[in-house]
Amino acid sequence: MKVTIVVGSRSDLEHAEKVRARLESFGVPADVHVASAHRTPERVDRLAADPEVDVFIAMAGLSAALPGTIAARTLKPVIGVPLHRGLGLDSLLSVVQMPPGVPVAAVGLDASENAALLAVSILALKYPSLEPSLVAYRAKWREEAAPLGPNPVP
Repeated sequence: MKVTIVVGSRSDLEHAEKVRARLESFGVPADVHVASAHRTPERVDRLAADPEVDVFIAMAGLSAALPGTIAARTLKPVIGVPLHRGLGLDSLLSVVQMPPGVPVAAVGLDASENAALLAVSILALKYPSLEPSLVAYRAKWREEAAPLGPNPVP
């Protein structure tokens, strides 16, 4: 089981680290790479061709071409994380407005936590041993989100 996280520039590594840490909390190994769809396309091609990767998470700002570039080169699931630069609308639209035939799953701006959780959900289809950890995570999340007070509604 393997997830590859790709960021478009070194300045995005802090976002990749959040994803890697969350994946690690589920026991999912992840590699982090810096590769630009525009400046280092050969590196992107090599990463997309890795037969051991189950899921890709691609994070980029501005034109955010990276998730689509990877998706065009693999049949594996690609999760795109648009990164907030300026208004963030350019990167958001770049990730969600993929042409027919090149799907990219998209999460919200800077939503590294959701990207990791979506990757674990996808992996759980192939590796059912991940499912109990997801169930426990969501139960804990629901508990933390419950309102406080004398008579909380279940």
